[in-house]
Amino acid sequence: MNNPRLASRYAKSLLDLAVEQNQLEVAYADMNLIRKICQTNPDFVALLKSPVIHGDKKEGILNSILETRVSKLTVLFIQLLLRKTRESNLPEIVEAFINQYNAMKGIHRVKITTAVPLDDSMKEVFINKVKSATRVPQVELVTAVKENLIGGFTLEMDGNYIDASILRDLNDVKRQFRSNEYIQQIR
Repeated sequence: MNNPRLASRYAKSLLDLAVEQNQLEVAYADMNLIRKICQTNPDFVALLKSPVIHGDKKEGILNSILETRVSKLTVLFIQLLLRKTRESNLPEIVEAFINQYNAMKGIHRVKITTAVPLDDSMKEVFINKVKSATRVPQVELVTAVKENLIGGFTLEMDGNYIDASILRDLNDVKRQFRSNEYIQQIR
């Protein structure tokens, strides 16, 4: 169950504690690692959300997965979530932490979706274009691939959506033919 208020509060607590202990960058790296695990392994998320698996089993599994890969602060934070039975909210908390970190550092997240994967030089071109067009000092580029776009790209940033794909162009032409806009203009 989504609970953005809870996720935001736990994320803020972790962020404040990490700042206080001079471990902000370490905690950010840990949260990115956990986010990557959640995105690539649906079984991990299912484990967190499962009401059938008891907390002590979840703690053992999480310790075996994360203990050597994340900092002590993050391990203690996850143990706190387990004690409070909030482990099912971990993916949301991770996202909230990363969003709060980005807001603190002035980093704007830009998601670009293309028909084919972008190489590093094209990623740099997009980052530079976004920086110059929006005057944003730092950009975090997230890429995705959707082959049905045919060509072009879609771009999402700060609630704005730009669709410069061939698929959208084809859909526009299709809509125009269905509504007979051209026939009305001929008469």
